[in-house]
Amino acid sequence: MKAQYNAVGDTAPPARAPVDAVPATGPLLMLGFQHVLVMYVGAIAVPMIIATALKLPKEAVAVLINADLFTCGIATILQSAGFWRIGVRMPVMQGVAFSAIPPILVIATNPGLGLPAVIGAVMAGGLLTMLISPVFGRLVRFFPPIVGGSIVMVVGLSLFPVGVNWIGGGKGAPDFGAPHNLALAGFVFALILVINRWLKGFWTNVSVLLALAAGMLVAIPFGMVDFAGVAEAPVVDVIRPFYFGWPVFDPLAVATIVVVMVIIMIESMGLFLATGDVVGKTLTPREMTDGLRANGLASVIGGALNGFPYTIYSQNIGLLVVTGVKSRWVVVAAGVILCVLGLFPKMATVVASVPLPALGGAALFMFGVVTAAGVRTLGRVDFESQRHNVYIVAATLAISLLPTFAPTLFHHLPKWLQPLMHSSILLACVLSVLLNLLFNGVPRSDPHALPQGDAQGSDQALQPGR
Repeated sequence: MKAQYNAVGDTAPPARAPVDAVPATGPLLMLGFQHVLVMYVGAIAVPMIIATALKLPKEAVAVLINADLFTCGIATILQSAGFWRIGVRMPVMQGVAFSAIPPILVIATNPGLGLPAVIGAVMAGGLLTMLISPVFGRLVRFFPPIVGGSIVMVVGLSLFPVGVNWIGGGKGAPDFGAPHNLALAGFVFALILVINRWLKGFWTNVSVLLALAAGMLVAIPFGMVDFAGVAEAPVVDVIRPFYFGWPVFDPLAVATIVVVMVIIMIESMGLFLATGDVVGKTLTPREMTDGLRANGLASVIGGALNGFPYTIYSQNIGLLVVTGVKSRWVVVAAGVILCVLGLFPKMATVVASVPLPALGGAALFMFGVVTAAGVRTLGRVDFESQRHNVYIVAATLAISLLPTFAPTLFHHLPKWLQPLMHSSILLACVLSVLLNLLFNGVPRSDPHALPQGDAQGSDQALQPGR
C-alpha cells in the first residue's frame, strides 16, 4: 500500500481494516463472551447426544464435553487468528459438525471398532482435508453474488426452526410452548430491539449479551433457570488426549468420515463467503484454501483430544450483523473463553444454565438478520435484464429448504444420498452453483462485482442502532 501524506508532509499510518481492528480489553472480552453464548448450546449438544446414544458413564460424558469446548476454542483461534497458511482470518466461530453425528454413531456402535476407530477416522479425515483443500479453494470464482446471496438466505431461513424450538423450551420439553417460555423469549427479543433503538455505540454492540443477561435475571424468580450440576462439577479439569484409547485407522470408518469432511468443506465455502460478505471482505482462492485447511487441522487436533469434526457455526454470522463489530480478534477472544470453559467445568455449567427460551428470543432476531443480509447481497444482482436470475434464486430456495421444513421427507431415498439431502446449506451450495452455471455459464474471473468499500458501506444499512 502506498504511503499517504497529510498537509505538512507527515506519513499517515495505513488504515486498519475493520476485520483486523483490535478493541480494548474490556469490550473485547464482553463481545467474545457474547459469541460464546450464541453458539454454546450447539457446542455441547453434539457430545451430549453421542454420549447418551452410547450410554457412556458420567465421567466419560464430562470428558467429551470439556474436550469439545477446549477444541472448539482451538479451532476458532486457528480460523480467526491464523498462522502461516492456516486460517481464513475472519470472525468465524467453530464447533462440532452436527452432520457428523450419524456416521460417528455407526462407527462407535460397531463391535469391532468403537470410539478408538472414530478418533482415528476423524484424524485421518482432517489430514486429508488439509491435503485437498487447495482443490476446493480454487472454486471460489463459482460463487458470484447471486450464489452467495442465495446461500446466505438459506442459512438464515434454515436456522429458524432451531430458534423456534428454543423459544418453546427445547424440543420434547414437557412445557414446550408454555406462556412463560414465550413471554421470556419475547422479552429478550424486544429488549434487543429497544437497546438498538435508544442506546448507541458499545451498548448496541453487546445488545444480545445484555438482553440474555436480563432474561436470565428475570427468569430466576420464576424457577426457569436450572443450576443443577454446578455444585457437583469440578472447579478445574485436565484435557486427557486419547482418553478412549489409541486411534484405530479402519479403512471403512476413515472413508465414512472423509465423506462427512467433504460435505463440511462445501458448507464451509458457502459460510466463508457469507461471513466475508458481512464483514466486507472478498475472499481469494488462497484465503479459501487456508480456511478449509484450518478445518482439517482442527479435526486432527479434535480427534487427538477426544473431539469430532469441526465446522463453522452459522448462527454467529447473525451476531456480526447485529453488533456491527467485524473484528476477528473478538472471535479469537471467544475461542480463548471456550478453552477456559473446557478447563473449568464449573464455569461451563453456569454458562449452560441460560434458559433456552431466552436464547431462542435472541436467536430468532439474529437469524432474521442473516436472512436480511442475503437479501442485501441479492440486491447487487441484475434481475431486470437477466430474468433467469430469478429462477436461480427461486429454485435454490424452494429445494434447499425442503429438509428444513420436512426433515423426514427424503427418509426413503438411498442411504448414500442422505448426507446431501438432509442439509439445507449443502443443498444451497450445490444447487446455486449448478444453476448459475446452467443459466449464466462459467465465470471467467473474480465474480464479486462490488469493491470492499461498497460492501462495507451497504452493510451499515443492516446494522441496528446506527
